[in-house]
Amino acid sequence: MRASTSANETTGHTDWNAVNWKQANRVVRNLRQRIFKAAQAGDAKKVRQLQKLMLRSRSNTLLSVRRVTQVNAGKNTPGIDKVVVKTPEARGALVDDLQSFQPWKARPARRVYIPKANGAQRPLGIPTLADRAMQARVKNALEPEWEAKFEGCSFGFRPGRGPHDAISAVYSLSHAGASKRWVVDADIRGAFDNISHDYLQTAIGSFPARELVRQWLKAGYVEAGVFQESTAGTPQGGVISPLLANIALHGLEAALGVKRDRRGWVKRSERALVRYADDFVVFCSSEEDAQRAVNDLQEWLARRGLELSKSKTRVVYLTAGFDFLGFNVRLYKERDTAKYKLLIKPNRDSVKALKARLRSEWMSLRGANAAAVVARLNPIIRGWANYFKVGVASKTFHDLDNFMFQRCVRWAKWTHPHKPWYFRKEKYWGPLHRHRKANWVFGDKLSGAHLIKFGWTRIERHIKVKGRASKDDPTLRDYWLAREAKATKLNRDKRMLASIQKNRCPVCGDSLFNGEPLHEHHVILDKSSSERTSPHYRKLVHLFCHQQIHLADRKKAPAAARRLLQ
Repeated sequence: MRASTSANETTGHTDWNAVNWKQANRVVRNLRQRIFKAAQAGDAKKVRQLQKLMLRSRSNTLLSVRRVTQVNAGKNTPGIDKVVVKTPEARGALVDDLQSFQPWKARPARRVYIPKANGAQRPLGIPTLADRAMQARVKNALEPEWEAKFEGCSFGFRPGRGPHDAISAVYSLSHAGASKRWVVDADIRGAFDNISHDYLQTAIGSFPARELVRQWLKAGYVEAGVFQESTAGTPQGGVISPLLANIALHGLEAALGVKRDRRGWVKRSERALVRYADDFVVFCSSEEDAQRAVNDLQEWLARRGLELSKSKTRVVYLTAGFDFLGFNVRLYKERDTAKYKLLIKPNRDSVKALKARLRSEWMSLRGANAAAVVARLNPIIRGWANYFKVGVASKTFHDLDNFMFQRCVRWAKWTHPHKPWYFRKEKYWGPLHRHRKANWVFGDKLSGAHLIKFGWTRIERHIKVKGRASKDDPTLRDYWLAREAKATKLNRDKRMLASIQKNRCPVCGDSLFNGEPLHEHHVILDKSSSERTSPHYRKLVHLFCHQQIHLADRKKAPAAARRLLQ
């Protein structure tokens, strides 16, 4: 972390535990909405003025530090300086550092590799924590401007949008009655590694923090202790990198000649596009037009320093099917009729990768007890099932449950090699789920912890986000609140609490479903009180807001947190 050296600067002392998160969220949300409205109206001068205000905003700095040090998955992953921020004092010091230090000097990223589904290695560039926090500040200024411009076909790495929206869009374009049955299944070769820096700099134009963006693009990376320059690309692992990739690929729909009406529907167009970051498919009315689309794509991508992978890009008819975001999309001919039916199922590679991971986990759990097995495997099962439940996944779930049963049997046999089968069955299987009449549930009978089944996850169709709707649009506030509430994975009791609170955290005022872990706060601390479990005396709050409520020095907590204490 840097230290300010200017003699004329006033040194701040941010008390992290005393931050008024409700006010900080309100300031940043209002600024983002004002930038969005100005960009929508085409007022470039006002956009730049508001972006400068956002870049100076202390509230923006506070929320950015909270995001990268407490919320993001990589909060404990250091950059080349090996610094992580884990204490309230360190977070407050980082806020003061970001607010006071000028000029900023970006540091190189730390190069690491993660395995891809095809067995190859994906390079990641991990910036320092200070650079990540600064990137989050810049992103809050740049993103609303582009949210007003982005096309409705773009679903990757955007607020309020995700892969399920992209799959729903694919369904609407490839169902049995659709006319565009030829598909360009495109793959960009090394998209994040080859995006032209010059093109990106031109695209963001006179953005006030363009020099910071240039520094991050040119910062290079360190691998095995050796510095390497970066002449192209935006490193995967940076907070701002997904936004820059979306900016680089913006305009693809227009380049293909796709036209939409006011509602966002494809209108009188020979082509349609669905894009999730650098992964996209183009729907065409004929094979000849699909081949022309490939040529159009190559010309358009070349101006951005990108090119299609010749070995992975193909033109297919819907009856042959294609893979997209882990799903297989294919038209099947029904038996004894001339009709077709569209099925979107988990593809073979996704199932194969899951089974390989589960086998590895089972092997590493040899010697552990049943409670440890359940704790390790349940999040994997739940996450995979929740992702694929929007498709035709019932048969896949059933097959995976059979696979898991066999793994349970092998684990129990390895754990008790000299015991008979009925001993293992009595010890590990039984009706452990209180609300299901199932006798063959694996788990720990002492604690009641049990292994969930894929088949217990209900198949639910996802409702696609409408048109070009953005979370920065102030006119769509009610739409996004209702959408977030429907998308929640909470149980019935917590859904009721969320509804009472209008899906807002009473401490920070932000949405309960912003990605942060949730806790239940009891206003009445006396556990013997009969009113303690009443919905009126329980609040659903973010984990970090809950910590703020129970500060050792409660006088420092903001008023919103103190009000929840008796």
